[in-house]
Order: sequence, then C-alpha cells, then structure tokens
Amino acid sequence: MIERQNQILELAKQSGRVGVEELSTQFGVSVQTIRKDLNDLCERGLLDRVHGGAIIGSTVENVGYDARRLIAQDAKQAIGQAAARLIPDESSILINIGTTTEEVAKALRSHVGILAITNNINVANILRSHPKHQVIIASGVVRHSDGGIVGDAAVEFIRRFKVDYAVIGASAIEANGDLMDYDYREVSVARTIMENARKVILVADASKFERTAPVRIAPISAIDVFVTDRLPDPAMRDRLAEAEVVLVEAETLAAR
Repeated sequence: MIERQNQILELAKQSGRVGVEELSTQFGVSVQTIRKDLNDLCERGLLDRVHGGAIIGSTVENVGYDARRLIAQDAKQAIGQAAARLIPDESSILINIGTTTEEVAKALRSHVGILAITNNINVANILRSHPKHQVIIASGVVRHSDGGIVGDAAVEFIRRFKVDYAVIGASAIEANGDLMDYDYREVSVARTIMENARKVILVADASKFERTAPVRIAPISAIDVFVTDRLPDPAMRDRLAEAEVVLVEAETLAAR
C-alpha cells in the first residue's frame, strides 16, 4: 500500500468518511488517482465505496463514536429538529444510544416537561441541566466506546416503563428495510425500547442505506415514523407506504 493510501485510510478512521474531491485537493493529485486509491482500499476490505467517496469498511464493527459524530452532521441536526417537532411538551420518551438520537435530545431542550428514560449517558447529560425535564438513566454495563448502557440489567430496567414515544437509531438499513446494528446487546435494548412505547420514531440519515451491520433489530414495519434527511431509494418509499410508516424527510422540510 502506498503512503498516500495509508494517509487516506487514517483520515477515514478519524472522520468516518472521505470524499474524492476533497482528497484530490488535499493531496494535489487527480480525481482519477484518488478513485484508484479508494478502489484499491475497498478491494482490501479497508473501505467501502459510497457516492462521492468512501467510508470505513466494516460489517462487524462500527466506526468510532467521535468519528460518527462527524458523518452527515448537518443531516443529523436537521433530523433531530424534525423528530423533536413530532414530540409534544409533557411527553414521556425512551431514547437509545446514537449520534442522531443525541441530536433529537438537543432539539428537545426547548421543550417543556419531557420525561426521558435512556440507556445513553450522552443523552442524559444533554437533558439533565434542563430544570423542567426529568431524566432517568438505565442500569447496566457502560460501553467504553460510546457511553451506551447495555446488557440484561438495562433491558429489565426499561421493561418497567410504558412511554408515549421511542426514539431509536440504527447503524444500517438493508434494502429490504431491516434495521441493523453491530452489538447484539444494544439490539436487545433497542427492541425492548420499541416494545414499551406507544409510537416508535426511527431517526437515521441517508448514509445508513450505504452501510451493513450483522445484527437485526427489526423490520422497518415495526416503526411508526421514519425521520431521515432524504430517501435515496425510491423502492424504499413504496415499502414504507405499504407498511404504513410515516416518512418525514428533513432535507425537504429545510428546503421549504
């Protein structure tokens, strides 16, 4: 592997995603040269090609949490604001781990009287300073990688509640609509959150359609509302309509 490819791989590890045009400018080489570099890295299984660039290539381990925060930042913020608009004041919610669910929590700070139960230390920290919100945090094992609380204790804790809304994220969305994640322990928590809410809101940006993960959370039909920035696959629009899932596209709303 040439040195430039090593540097490209390091950049991808830091930010989760690299773009062809940006890399061409940074390294002072042609777009065609960068595309060849990315193709070589993808052939080795180190990156996965996506439109306009590449992401860290892994079907068994997620991108680092800090790097995930940098992926599709504007889209996640728009999704968070759109999802928060669906949740009235004085609502009870269950919210799981994820960089997009964190954006929902940030948008909920302007609400009043939210009761939030979460297995996400980051969400708890975002909401805890609001004097008119109540935050309950699940018990269980805290993952060093992202502050997620997982395991049987977290599942049993969440089963004590029945809330108005669940807000969940997913690491990947398959073409058939299956919601996927990397950690079976987090999947158990996510399923329990969904089972104990009257309405389930999925928040995920369009890049999740470009990724794969090994553990199935649920079919897309198990949710009530899907909030995304945009829907890249027209067939998914039909699948959502067939499953009677309400689609909210934050990018479209922002453009109005």
